[in-house]
Amino acid sequence: MRHRGPRGAAVRIGRVAGTVVSTINVPIYENRRLLMVDLLDERGRDTGGYLICVDAVGAGYQETVLILDEGNGARQVVGDPNAPIRAVVVGIVDQLFVDGEVQPID
Repeated sequence: MRHRGPRGAAVRIGRVAGTVVSTINVPIYENRRLLMVDLLDERGRDTGGYLICVDAVGAGYQETVLILDEGNGARQVVGDPNAPIRAVVVGIVDQLFVDGEVQPID
């Protein structure tokens, strides 16, 4: 896994744990789904961390997802350079291949 700075990789793997409901928020979050995503390591194991992410792909509960965890890139995905967004779900993972082996995705 390629690392950048103290926060680590800009693209992470996670599993959707649920949705976040907010009745009062900034306008950029209106009509956007927020997901609570548990972070996984490169073999699909829970790391104990989580992120709140904007959902750009329609991910469902317990799906394994790709997370862009970098503010400028996340703002480009939602199309607003001034949006207060750091992390966005940008893909749904079908399989993980590590060291030539398929890793289970539960």
